[in-house]
Amino acid sequence: MNAANVMRRPVVDKVVVHMGVGESGERLMNGEELIRRITGQSPVRTIAKKTQPAFGIRKGAPIGAKVTLRGDTAETFLSTALGILEKVLFESQFDKNGNVSFGIEEHTDFPGMSYDPKIGIYGMDVNVVLERPGVRIARRREQQKKLPAHQRVTKEDAVAFMAEAYGVEVR
Repeated sequence: MNAANVMRRPVVDKVVVHMGVGESGERLMNGEELIRRITGQSPVRTIAKKTQPAFGIRKGAPIGAKVTLRGDTAETFLSTALGILEKVLFESQFDKNGNVSFGIEEHTDFPGMSYDPKIGIYGMDVNVVLERPGVRIARRREQQKKLPAHQRVTKEDAVAFMAEAYGVEVR
């Protein structure tokens, strides 16, 4: 990475925190409240795309909740979540587009959260989207252009960024 050129330096675009509960009702309400307390934002319900009778899931039924974090909130949450994992990620958790995904097994690992027998223990998935400045040219409505290959974030760029910015050890 060329540190002198700010347009080549990857940045955290967004962090998506998802909690799949598998059913609606009280478990989903508890999961939404936990996400709200951990992230400080209101979650959005996710719905089932397919019916899966083996799991008792119907198409269109709410089965989880998610929150999208951006800016300083995303970076603060990401540093906290990586601290829970002891700043260790595996190379298989990075995709070819430079995105990172990892799971947190228990919500009680977050600061200020404690175990409540009425609620139980919930896990969550964290997806981190990295991009370089200038990606807007591919998303804008007028004069939309294809993003050049050298402007895309690769797996190697993402590994280097996470190691440099957050002190993550990639195994």
